[in-house]
Amino acid sequence: MISTQDRQNALMLIREAVAAGARLIPACQTLGLSVDSWRRWQSPQGQARTDQRPTARRPRPAHALQPAEIQAVVAAALDPAHVNLPPSQIVPRLADQGIYLASESTFYRILHARGLQHHRGRAAKPRARREPERHAASAPNQCWTWDISWLPGPVKGSFYYLYMILDVFSRRVVAWEVHSRESGEHAAALIQRASLASGRGQRPTILHADNGSPMKAATLLEKLRDLHIQPSYSRPRVSDDNAQVEAFFRTLKYRPGYPRRGFHDLAAARQWVLRFVRWYNEEHRHSALRYVTPSQRHLGLDLEVLEQRKALYEQARQANPQRWSRNTRNWSCPGTMWLNPNKSEEQLAA
Repeated sequence: MISTQDRQNALMLIREAVAAGARLIPACQTLGLSVDSWRRWQSPQGQARTDQRPTARRPRPAHALQPAEIQAVVAAALDPAHVNLPPSQIVPRLADQGIYLASESTFYRILHARGLQHHRGRAAKPRARREPERHAASAPNQCWTWDISWLPGPVKGSFYYLYMILDVFSRRVVAWEVHSRESGEHAAALIQRASLASGRGQRPTILHADNGSPMKAATLLEKLRDLHIQPSYSRPRVSDDNAQVEAFFRTLKYRPGYPRRGFHDLAAARQWVLRFVRWYNEEHRHSALRYVTPSQRHLGLDLEVLEQRKALYEQARQANPQRWSRNTRNWSCPGTMWLNPNKSEEQLAA
């Protein structure tokens, strides 16, 4: 609903914008108006006419429930036999008795309007989840993500623990270790080694993790503070807020040669992970990076590789233009990489 005063204010703002050099259509769009509405408001009749929608008479729909029928619905819901039941249970029970008062949705609407529809039961009331923490990385060492994964041991029920840090921008494994137990001390030592090996110095870095106890250990948090690294965490009981790491662990555990029956000992686990990380960083063409290796992306060599591919495809298209109905494959270099992107950010990265 737009009052006469709001119309006059809108007209004044648009006139000022046009006088300052703005175009009429963008000025109207900024206020959510169409040019037709602006022209109608400009006319003497439009300026004199007030918005009559708030006071307009709205006839009652012919099929609407009558007041007596509404009271019957409320009485049925408050009946002692139904007082602890939702409308989805009340309506079928009435139907079994040969009674039809209203549809299930009408029951809900009437009870909501009268404040009679509330959450019941011992279960916690549903609540909207907060948005995940989002971080952007436009260069290496700006945002890391890490986690711990279990590796099967020589006996069923025994495990080794793979600590792994991944760079969000390049998907490169920054540092890793395999230990026989989970602890904040091992995590703190790994973070320090990664910080020294990356050459990041005192530049700020974000480190994202889930809510496991090693990720929130006091030893680790103190080390992050010393290294000027900002901790970031997934939402509680949400499994996909650390998707890059989960995808890495899937690639690792579905790699040919992965010992599904378990590693013979800790040294064997470390040797296998060492070979895998070398392959992953130096040979694996990552789909999120336009199929360049994480090391090429991390070192800035991906630009030359992608330019060569683009030139090759253009050459192939010129040689046989009838085989190309559309543009060649997109070999442009992906820009900013996001941790937990929203839809618009995913489209920009695609």
